[in-house]
Amino acid sequence: MARRTTTRGLVAAAAASAALLVPAGPVGAAPTAGAAALPQARIFMVNPVQSTGNQNLTDQRDSPAAVPAYAYTLAGLGNLDASGRLSGRWAYIRSETGAPATVSAAASYNRRDDQFEQVMAYFWVNEAQEYLQGLGFGSELPGANDRRQAVRINQWGRDNSFFTDRRGEIRFGKGGVDDAEDAEVIVHEYGHAVHQAQVPGFGSSPEAGAIGEAFGDYLAVEVGEHAVEAYGWPRRADLACVADWDSVPYSTAPHCLRRVDGDKVYADLEDEVHADGEIWSRALFDIRNALGARTADRIIINAQFDFAPDTSFQNAALTTIATARQMYGDTEADAVQAAFAARQIPGVA
Repeated sequence: MARRTTTRGLVAAAAASAALLVPAGPVGAAPTAGAAALPQARIFMVNPVQSTGNQNLTDQRDSPAAVPAYAYTLAGLGNLDASGRLSGRWAYIRSETGAPATVSAAASYNRRDDQFEQVMAYFWVNEAQEYLQGLGFGSELPGANDRRQAVRINQWGRDNSFFTDRRGEIRFGKGGVDDAEDAEVIVHEYGHAVHQAQVPGFGSSPEAGAIGEAFGDYLAVEVGEHAVEAYGWPRRADLACVADWDSVPYSTAPHCLRRVDGDKVYADLEDEVHADGEIWSRALFDIRNALGARTADRIIINAQFDFAPDTSFQNAALTTIATARQMYGDTEADAVQAAFAARQIPGVA
């Protein structure tokens, strides 16, 4: 993330899963009968700027009055274990501030409560892995971070979030809009955990680091949009805008941390991973628009298993093109090649 760092390295193994209490299932403001059986939690529908379309929202020091009630929804918490805490098959929450959230109270928290961020983090990490599972990762395709992901809230008491290999955990900070209030910040950092699980040590060159930032942005957009479509939530802000809510204190309206539809090309590299990532994320977004989300994401994520830790844009693009050809055929490979060629990546056109 901009203003955020990501520690790269070998992903440490998380603790073994506890016995599952409830299965995965659909969630949303109007849950199906199956979802109604899941414990309910109060969350933001991605983020309040995106769901309301109000670019004038401000943090107001975590004031509940700063965000309208209709920006929240009740959602089912899937894959929980029997602990009564936010712990389950794909995620478990460690908190530095406030008492640990409980499943029984998860429907009552709002953004004034430290526990609200814990609930958001659990829901959206679980949602991200369920999205990957739905693409076939962990069944017909290799698992992509299909483990219990450790998450720590407000680790530093400052506005900085990152994935660290030291404990294999994601850490979310606070300040301005607290980071775990925005689903796209949560999923962006989860994207780093996915990359590290696929390729230990990934991001050890500037271009590989930029690819990591780009994939985090792209996955954040994809998982959020999948939830919007699956659960019938509103989206009243630009799909290509990343972290509309988190970026309110430090961006002008319309608020965006970064975008995935920019015009940068390879010649615009400036040796800063977040800025350079906008070249790669635009290519991924174009692949999505050409092939549809499911086909694109299966190709994009499956290709990453074959990236070197210090990959270049050129080698990663050629690997992704080859993966598209192997998985689907020439038509899809040509679309992937066209997306990277449009970014003027050397050796691709």
